[in-house]
Amino acid sequence: MLGRRVIVEAFLRWIETAKTGDRARAANALGRAYLQSEMSTDERAAAEMAMTFLLDDPSPRVRLALAEAIAWSPDAPRNLILSLAEDQPEVACHAVTCSPLLSDADLVDLAARGNGATRMLIAARAHVTRPVSAALAEVGDEEELLCLLENDGAVISSLSLKRIAERLGDCCDIRNLLLDRCDLPADARQLLTQHVSNALVGLPLAQAAIGLQRLQRISREATEAAIVSIAGDIAPREIPDLVQHLRLNGRLTPSFLMHALCAGKVDFFAGAIVDLTGCGERRVRSILATGRMHAVRALYESAGLPRDISVIFVEATMLWRDAARKAPGSVLGNVCGLLLEKFRHHDAHGAIGELLDMVEKLHVNEQRQSARVYAALAAA
Repeated sequence: MLGRRVIVEAFLRWIETAKTGDRARAANALGRAYLQSEMSTDERAAAEMAMTFLLDDPSPRVRLALAEAIAWSPDAPRNLILSLAEDQPEVACHAVTCSPLLSDADLVDLAARGNGATRMLIAARAHVTRPVSAALAEVGDEEELLCLLENDGAVISSLSLKRIAERLGDCCDIRNLLLDRCDLPADARQLLTQHVSNALVGLPLAQAAIGLQRLQRISREATEAAIVSIAGDIAPREIPDLVQHLRLNGRLTPSFLMHALCAGKVDFFAGAIVDLTGCGERRVRSILATGRMHAVRALYESAGLPRDISVIFVEATMLWRDAARKAPGSVLGNVCGLLLEKFRHHDAHGAIGELLDMVEKLHVNEQRQSARVYAALAAA
């Protein structure tokens, strides 16, 4: 005990008069010696006490030299690493980005209490676990989350990706990084389409050129088309989450449901009806695929569709069944065209009129797409 005290006291007396450069070199040498040299128990304890004293050195150069010497090692004193991790950024960077001693709980705490520079260092670690990514997704700003999304060593859960989309989906760079991910959940992808739509509506030039009311309608239709497209490409296990997300955001409108049905997005459409009715999936699918007209109509009305609109949905369902059997590759054009023909002389007004207008637009778009394909084949 006496030997250790003598060593520490001698070091402290030297520190009081040593120049900054000498103190920095001594701190680095002390840290390397602690990790690489054989020391007795007393010597090791004395070295640790001396390094702890260096944490209060007024010069960041000294603390940086210590951090450079010990931050990478799993054998460094944990109390030193925790202190260095909360130092100013140029000192903390070594501990935060490199130290294997920092647990998930440590990093989450640092992310919550630290500043943007600290969170950036955490996001840049070689390996970032799900809990740490979740903390960054909740409190990180644009630059920190860009760093996280660009880090191939970061494991980010679906919930965290959605949270990033909610918080910063209006940032173009973050939006592009999210959309490039194959693990982005469908509800987060839909949120990003809404961010794009909102950005378009908010452009003063677009409002002046097109008019706000027309721009809002175009934006709404484009967003709806994008969601239907997303709904047709997702895995079955993602459908319930996307349906619930859309319902909570008021997007499971009759127009949207008709769009999905006419486009042949049957799995998604069935999932939406399951959610709206509370019926079992097997029963809903059975009714949609083989049920008689009165059973289909009762199903739609239990989903909240008014009777006058449910009639159109029933007819669309029967047309979809027939079209899927005869020409599964062109369901959209077949259903839309035949549905318009069926209700051509119908007294269309209010919600019915809006529904049929939407069907007509789908039909026109499908005809234009077919014409483009035909022209491309003819020119080949």
